[in-house]
Amino acid sequence: MAIDQRKVAVFAGAFVLRLVLVFLFPSLPDLLTGRVEVSTPVNSFKRLQEGLFLYTRNVSPYDGGVFHQAPLLLPLFALLPDVTQYPLPTALFFFGVDLVNAYALSTISDSGQSVKSRLHSAMRKHIRWDGASVAAWFLFNPFTIATCLARSTSVFTTSGILFAVSNAVEGNSINAMLAIGFASYLSLYPALLFVPVLLLCYDFHAEKSKQSLNTTVFVLQHTAIFLGSLTGLLAISCLITGNFWEFMSATYGFHLLVPDLTPNVGLWWYFFIEMFDSFRAFFLGVFWLHLASYAGGLTFRLRRQPLFIVSSLLGVFAIFKPYPSISDASLYLALLPLYRHLFPLMRYTFFAISALLYSSLLGPAFYHLWIYAGSGNANFFYAITLVWSLGLSILLADFLFAGLRDEWEQDHPEAQGKEVKQV
Repeated sequence: MAIDQRKVAVFAGAFVLRLVLVFLFPSLPDLLTGRVEVSTPVNSFKRLQEGLFLYTRNVSPYDGGVFHQAPLLLPLFALLPDVTQYPLPTALFFFGVDLVNAYALSTISDSGQSVKSRLHSAMRKHIRWDGASVAAWFLFNPFTIATCLARSTSVFTTSGILFAVSNAVEGNSINAMLAIGFASYLSLYPALLFVPVLLLCYDFHAEKSKQSLNTTVFVLQHTAIFLGSLTGLLAISCLITGNFWEFMSATYGFHLLVPDLTPNVGLWWYFFIEMFDSFRAFFLGVFWLHLASYAGGLTFRLRRQPLFIVSSLLGVFAIFKPYPSISDASLYLALLPLYRHLFPLMRYTFFAISALLYSSLLGPAFYHLWIYAGSGNANFFYAITLVWSLGLSILLADFLFAGLRDEWEQDHPEAQGKEVKQV
């Protein structure tokens, strides 16, 4: 079967699977929308519906203190029929976004950027999966399916990130900057991916160009495009809401100050519940500095592998951002198959997968014991989220080790396969 036919089969199968789930279990989308593992205050479809209700009645969508998402989502969803009466069009819309994301992911895979960049060539580059296999890994991941059925608006941030990377590996640097600007507008944290995406664009043009690039001009031009796209989106948002500072504080201020401590799969909510108010500002700064510091450190150390930097940072975000959900984990897991050649070098995959499966199965049970059965407390659910974060941390650390080992073997081919100890 040809590769194109395999892609069609994968995409069609994923679409049919989602359609069957919606028809066989019509209450499943609403059930998933209410799950704290899937929906957070910054991506909840229910909160989007609240904002849309106010918006369609010429009231500021942020007046209720419930809606904290980008204003541009409102006119988009206002075009769709009422989801309470006609849920299928909205479901089909999200199915389509998932397929578009998978297409971008297959484009990244087919580019070969994960095994060979301008400054790095993997020692095991013959071990890899094609775009259809990588798309299937993403589309049939239970976390991806749950996010799609729950109609989480995180899928649009995922689109921005994947299209930024797919355009960067193909040399469409302007589109890449526009896409990363769109993702940053929606969720703020993708702005930390700007530098590695810029490196992807630079490496492509430097490798293809017959003349040496002016690095300063290249960086300034693309930074201007990125900032210009953000400025344009913010200006349109101001026209929609009519109050610039209101939507800025309700969206980006909400991300930065973390006022809503609704439980999620992250590490912030329980910590700040227990925090004395006098120390809150200090630890907010520490937590954000900790998250942002990875971008600089990983970019500096892994400069030769820009796509690997993006993949690693997405793993960091899935663990340490203030309002994470399983959609962040699904995006990180979707990029792992691009590095099939690193799997033989990873050492703790079994433990990482075991921890993730353990927490995925017991997380809903522990939350039920705490909230509904009344036989537990917040420690029940937070303990299982620590196991979830531990599993992702082990996987990310092992992934980084394998990438660094592969890079080291490129510089020392005589030591390939040999055990190395630091003394």
